[in-house]
Amino acid sequence: MTPPAPASGVPEAARPRRAAVLGHPVAHSLSPVLHAAAYELLGLPWRYEPVDVTEDALVGFLAGLDESWVGLSLTMPLKKRVLPLVSSLDEVAAATGSANTVLWRGQGVERTAHGFNTDVAGIVAALTEDDGAAAALDVDGAVVLGAGATAASAIAALAQLGASRATVLVRSVERAAGLREVASRLDVVLDVRALDAWADVAPRAGVVVSTLPGGAADGLATQVRAARGALLDVAYAQRPTRLGAAWRTAGGSYVSGERMLLHQAVAQVRLFVESTGVVLDDVSAVTATMDEALQPHL
Repeated sequence: MTPPAPASGVPEAARPRRAAVLGHPVAHSLSPVLHAAAYELLGLPWRYEPVDVTEDALVGFLAGLDESWVGLSLTMPLKKRVLPLVSSLDEVAAATGSANTVLWRGQGVERTAHGFNTDVAGIVAALTEDDGAAAALDVDGAVVLGAGATAASAIAALAQLGASRATVLVRSVERAAGLREVASRLDVVLDVRALDAWADVAPRAGVVVSTLPGGAADGLATQVRAARGALLDVAYAQRPTRLGAAWRTAGGSYVSGERMLLHQAVAQVRLFVESTGVVLDDVSAVTATMDEALQPHL
């Protein structure tokens, strides 16, 4: 006998719906793998695909979507560009100035788009999914590499985990003005330094979150002499990344970026399906199925 899907559903969810991940570039995204696995498990005839959309094309793309569209996942460079194009932001998206998710509500003239940030939940879950991990984390004074939208989410995640201060290392200190604003809203005291301070701050860090794109942190790997805390490297094309391997060799623990990818996608799936009346009765089953689908692609 086929076991029941880990959800209780409603007729609205049973009709074909559409969703997508938008970005530029976006062909490399593994979000379609994750979402397709979830909707198959839940028995939903939904279509989810990657669509290459630039910042300039986003307004026109959104305007052309019909009511079959339930939601969107957003990657670079659209997480900030979408903010003025939605009717509301959830608390996390408003605090970080970054939305990686769009959800539609209502019908006809009352249909509106709403922005959410599930990256923060993804980072928190990635750092704490192992038993006892949350209790072992020393988040105060954590280090974040990078100055983009994901770095803002990292600061918010660290704040949720109890951090009151953090160090941000960036290639250009001038680019960090937005991060200072995010940290101020979250009551986190931010110390912004150039990337060349890495060798000084890394050995003392209880948590490091690298939001640099794949390969951009490779040069830092040679400077890791000692490590005591956890490193989450959001890049995952190579597992472990060069930085992750060096960190682990130096005595720290390494969390690969696909853990963040998985958990933020689970949060998106929950938003999308529950907006159509489906109640996820067993989120852990959905998470396990998405995780299993992801592994062959890494």
